Amino acid sequence: MKESVDNRVKKTMNRPMEGLKVLDFTHVLAGPFATRILGDMGADVVKINSADRAVSANEPAHPYYLMWNRNKRALALDLTKEDSRALCARLCRQADVVIDNFSVGVLDRWGLGYDTISKDNNKVVYVQMSGMGEGGPWEKFVTYAPTIQALSGLTHLTGVPGRENIGLGFSYNDHQAGLHGAVALLAALEARRRTGRGQRIDLSQFEVGVNFTGPTLLDYFANDVKARATGNKLPYDDAAPHGCYRCAGAASESLIDERWVAIACMNDQQWLAFKELMGNPEWAESPELALAAGRVARVNTIDREVGNWTAQYRAEDIMQRCQRAGVPAGVVQNGIDLVENDPQLKHSGFLNAIADDHPRVGTTYADSLPLHFQKTPCEDYQRVREVGEDNEAVLQDWLAMSDAEIKAAADAHLLT
Repeated sequence: MKESVDNRVKKTMNRPMEGLKVLDFTHVLAGPFATRILGDMGADVVKINSADRAVSANEPAHPYYLMWNRNKRALALDLTKEDSRALCARLCRQADVVIDNFSVGVLDRWGLGYDTISKDNNKVVYVQMSGMGEGGPWEKFVTYAPTIQALSGLTHLTGVPGRENIGLGFSYNDHQAGLHGAVALLAALEARRRTGRGQRIDLSQFEVGVNFTGPTLLDYFANDVKARATGNKLPYDDAAPHGCYRCAGAASESLIDERWVAIACMNDQQWLAFKELMGNPEWAESPELALAAGRVARVNTIDREVGNWTAQYRAEDIMQRCQRAGVPAGVVQNGIDLVENDPQLKHSGFLNAIADDHPRVGTTYADSLPLHFQKTPCEDYQRVREVGEDNEAVLQDWLAMSDAEIKAAADAHLLT
């Protein structure tokens, strides 16, 4: 019998969520990110997958799967079969948490929904992380980050003026939905501690995105001002310079090697300090630039002149000089910077190779949970498991099934 990942972790750690049983039906990013947080904090997260569904982002060697599914055990069930669904229902009755980001109603159609399972397991917490939430004309929409971010207004708001089609290039809303899912689950567990009962949580990833447009909605309702793309400029504060500026030190003429620094003078004192750093150039001594409103009115001139100054120096040097002077500044870092050069991440040990090599990919890496628990540290990272790699261990641990029972389930092709 294979030793379970959970048992190996417990030998060395006492993490804050150990003992919590999570049945994870999620896929791609938002849901797996939520359950990765739980797994990092010690929950026994059992990832449900199957050989047929292990394609694209659900394939254990895919970068997305490798990134978001560490510290989870892998159970393979063929949920197209009635007997597999019955076995899965037994697992749901043992779970503290069942979480999915299918379209609304999938678990219900399989006989695994909250209304069915809670009759026997009234302490279970269900988290449904669908794209649009339950009900409404868009309930059945198929959604991914680009469509959610577009519908919620984030794409429009994060574009460049005149190019509102640019928007966010990364799955920002997926991460936010994952965090919302984890927080909602913890809140439901606290409610269960007080009441003795679980509940079902309906999370709309669409509404998560709209939530992050709050100030623009308020501006519209209060002032009839329509949302607009502002690029690097602040829409509701007077601040200048406030942007990204090209620097010296590019390794080549390629765009990918350009070096940039972000500088944000948020008040007049920081502007004075920054002006002194630049050697108090004549253009910066104009009386109109003494106050933030005057600088914002002349932001194009400021951006041009600041860019001429930063182009003479390396981004790292400008950042250090600005920070010493009390001026907020940061290098626009790329992946190489973060992995190889960032002294802060090296100091904290944020990036680490996982000790147990993946059987097909080899060495994989963990970006550490950015939460540091003094009494219950979360510093153990187990590699992503292959489809069905923990079938025997999970069924034994959760359902106390014997070797013979597990073999019979495998022979009946309930496990894939």
